[in-house]
Amino acid sequence: MTLKKIVFVVFGVCPFLIQLQAQEIAQRQANYELTDKFQDFTLGGKLSNISLSVYPREINDTDNFWFEFQTTVGKDYYYVVPAAGKREPLFDKGKMAMQLSELTKGVVDRNKLDISSVTFSKDQGSFEFDYKSKRYSYNRLTGKLTLVEKKEEKKEPEEPIYSWMTFSPDKKYILYAKNHNLYVKGNKALGVDTTEVQLTTDGVENFSYAREEEAGENGEVPTTALWCPDNRHIYVVRDDNRLLRDFWVINSLEDSPSLIKYKYEFPGDKYVTQNELTIIDIVEKTAKKAKIDKWKDQYIMPLHVTSDSKYLFFERTKRTWDEVDVCSVNLSTMEVKEVIHEEDKPYRDPHARNVAILNDGKDILFRSERTGWGHYYHYDGDGNLKNVMTSGEWVTGYINSIDTLKRKVYLYGYGKDKKVNPFYYMLYEVDIDKEGVTPLSTEDGQHNVNFLKSHNYYVDTYSRVDMEPKIMLKDRKGKVIMELAKPDLDLVYASGWKKPERFVVKAADNVTDLYGVMWKPSDFDPEKKYPIISVVYPGPYFGFVPTNFTLDDSYCTRMAQLGFIVITVGHRGDTPMRGKAYHRYGYGNMRDYPLADDKYAIEQLAQRHSFIDGKKVGIYGHSGGGFMAAAAICTYPDFYTAAVSCSGNHDNSIYNRGWGECYNGVKEVEKVVKDSLGNETKEYEYKFSVKSNAEIAKNLKGHLMLVTGDMDKNVNPAHTYRMAKALIEAGKDFDMLVIPGAGHGYGSADKYFERKMYRFFAKHLLGDARADCWEDINRSK
Repeated sequence: MTLKKIVFVVFGVCPFLIQLQAQEIAQRQANYELTDKFQDFTLGGKLSNISLSVYPREINDTDNFWFEFQTTVGKDYYYVVPAAGKREPLFDKGKMAMQLSELTKGVVDRNKLDISSVTFSKDQGSFEFDYKSKRYSYNRLTGKLTLVEKKEEKKEPEEPIYSWMTFSPDKKYILYAKNHNLYVKGNKALGVDTTEVQLTTDGVENFSYAREEEAGENGEVPTTALWCPDNRHIYVVRDDNRLLRDFWVINSLEDSPSLIKYKYEFPGDKYVTQNELTIIDIVEKTAKKAKIDKWKDQYIMPLHVTSDSKYLFFERTKRTWDEVDVCSVNLSTMEVKEVIHEEDKPYRDPHARNVAILNDGKDILFRSERTGWGHYYHYDGDGNLKNVMTSGEWVTGYINSIDTLKRKVYLYGYGKDKKVNPFYYMLYEVDIDKEGVTPLSTEDGQHNVNFLKSHNYYVDTYSRVDMEPKIMLKDRKGKVIMELAKPDLDLVYASGWKKPERFVVKAADNVTDLYGVMWKPSDFDPEKKYPIISVVYPGPYFGFVPTNFTLDDSYCTRMAQLGFIVITVGHRGDTPMRGKAYHRYGYGNMRDYPLADDKYAIEQLAQRHSFIDGKKVGIYGHSGGGFMAAAAICTYPDFYTAAVSCSGNHDNSIYNRGWGECYNGVKEVEKVVKDSLGNETKEYEYKFSVKSNAEIAKNLKGHLMLVTGDMDKNVNPAHTYRMAKALIEAGKDFDMLVIPGAGHGYGSADKYFERKMYRFFAKHLLGDARADCWEDINRSK
């Protein structure tokens, strides 16, 4: 073949190849323009305050209430009479605007009326309000508006109110910390002597009466101490952190880079925070330490002070998290009494616990998982079990409201109705004195309830990720009285936004149902194939899979617009909302427990939907999710193609002591030690063992981006650096972004990070490497 012919062949074929390559690249390009369209859901500010719920403002001592509701047009005000099933405008906005314009001599837009400090007359025929620093009275019957002349009263100049002030219930005294100790003085505004009185003398650095974040500041600062109802006694749980190890981050942005030191506990540490409960009497000017010690390194949490200020109830928890006491201390005699003792193996979840002290300690409602399901038990003040309140193979959650007169409790439950997602909050009425529940909020959705004080009515707002909020007024039996308002979302839909979809798959055991949410591009084409990205968080106290209607979904909507299917799905071990067996699945296996379920969920979805490309799989997570994302791509290197791991706690041996010891487990080792005289004492060691991501870094095959803020005091940058070192030593290629000055969140750099993440996934899942050639990361075309 001659050179001429060779040249001819080459130049004859290349245009055809170039055309094919261009078509292929065009199909794989990330749709940055569509993503940018969804960057701001306020649509120029029109949706910045759109109401998705209603908060009832009760009028005097009646069941009548008013509420405000924001739409794209403006703010509306409504007056509601539940007994009559009546809802009407609180006032005519047009007439109100005209009268305000006449009285103020200014411009008043009827759709921008912003009134505050509303108070009603006894007969509710009129009300007063503030508008632009002036007080007005509006007669609802005549529609007449008048200016209220404020009476000038000669007053002594009031003492300014600052954030460090903690007022006594009667507002006569102000409590604060100074130089790590506790002080009190009178409120000048009420004519009380303002002479400063020092209440304690033993406060020092790292064992302070000041709130931790202000403890090192000069002058008067906020305190962690709290008043009792009698205006005389004060209580405080003080943390002794003096023996804790020092941990550091580097502030590189100051003129002279400096170390920022803070105290920290690692799991298994010998020296950990010691809790001390102190009771202060400002009349006797005494500060006494309560004798509450039972277990080494125990945790202390105050629960309730009785209305007569006779008793303070508190909870103490063993360091191993498997035993807990509810106790009381007599504030006068300092006598400590153990009321309820509970053992719960392997641990009692601190995020799901709940204790309600009623009737000055005569009734105690105690949530327990003793049957394997979280339920409430009714005890008397001496710790005797009076009755079981709830039971069965479902879970009760936190108490929404208590009607002490009718002895009814209104609480959320999960999973009782097997036809409803077990993560939805469903409202139940429970008797304090007998077992059994009455379902109130029965609609299929996530419920959020606000009771009126009388408990005769409540506002029930319920929604799903694929259903707009329904805002209903109901009576105490759950009967619908009326729909109060509808969120104004027309502009959201007009922008092209589409609701995500719900799905259910099986866990890796092929038995347990897992619930998830899927986002698609707004230009979705079912004939195309899309890579899939899993947005993850492992729990174990809450899985963060969205259940209610929201426009704020942690990048999911915007990421989908690039040309991805984006999902988030629960897994075994992620939450206590589905019972003890489900929740404790990850105990002792903190790194690996969620991984198989995430992988299997994606495999099922790819098999179920032809538009999902199961060979192009991404995973993203922050904090615990960052830990999980890196663990996933290193555990299943042939399954996950790309991972973005942000601020991950990759080595839980150097992460938060309470978190690690509770959810992974810590072993208490008791030793008997003899001194030189043969006297025996007991000493304890705490053994902690956990798998780190560095151990599996050598498995990486795909593409991993590590991200950390260099000032992160929650998950220290050391976690990310250790993972990076392991990857380097294993000869693995990876990306890393360190954000200067950022903590656990990225603040002003968040948008920068977001775009970096999108370009990373576009390159490695779509094959769109345009960003490698661009000088400006914000460039879209």
